Amino acid sequence: MGLRESFDMADRVAIVTGSGQGIGRSIAWGLADHGCDVVLNARRLDDLKKTAAGVEERGRRALIVDGDIRDLSETIADRAVDEFGRIDVWVNNVGGSDEKATAALIDTPDETFRNQLELNLTSAFQGCKAAAKRMGPGGAIVNISSGAGTRGSPFTGPYAAAKAGMNNMTQTLALELAPNIRVNAVAPGPVITEAFEHVLTDDPEKLAEITSSIPLGRTGTGDDIAGAVIYLASDAASWVTGQLILVAGGRTQRTAQYTPKEES
Repeated sequence: MGLRESFDMADRVAIVTGSGQGIGRSIAWGLADHGCDVVLNARRLDDLKKTAAGVEERGRRALIVDGDIRDLSETIADRAVDEFGRIDVWVNNVGGSDEKATAALIDTPDETFRNQLELNLTSAFQGCKAAAKRMGPGGAIVNISSGAGTRGSPFTGPYAAAKAGMNNMTQTLALELAPNIRVNAVAPGPVITEAFEHVLTDDPEKLAEITSSIPLGRTGTGDDIAGAVIYLASDAASWVTGQLILVAGGRTQRTAQYTPKEES
């Protein structure tokens, strides 16, 4: 097999959680571009229908399983096998933070900390289990992590702790599931998605500050992240497992700047 052919994933089946919009949608469309049929999951059905339409425009089949991933990993896996007969790729993309989780870590309520772990780590753990039980040799799991999980992250502690756990889980599963299933992670930098678009219009100074901190001089796109996922999911990465790939324009290569919050 030549290098070009190693990126061909024709007739493979991929599951992408959090694929209603943003990075997840870009990943789903990128996998479809490379030949995968795609199982889509998110909470908002209308968003999933748009992603599914894009998959089908690329000549591949799409299956929608809407709902909260924390209750659905096994159901998604069963639906995928029932519809397509197999699972080759599983991308754990669901995650995020919220305003309640941006306090100093010692001021963070226990419930908020637990919720962040459930959303960003437990959901991925459940997805990995569901995938591993059904994948054959050559399967690939890709976890969408964050550079926040590789360093101290003031005022986003619960999210960072969950992503640090994901990074360790990725390494552990890579060893436990080898040689049949590869497990890797991608850590995106600042990507302008629907959830982040307000920075473009509401706070141009903040956007300029973020951009100036990126050595490559621009914020990321969903396709930037999808490219790394496609590589890790394909045979081009057949000798890669247990790795965290930082896709952040060089930003996470720098020492994180710490600016204490002002007292209110």
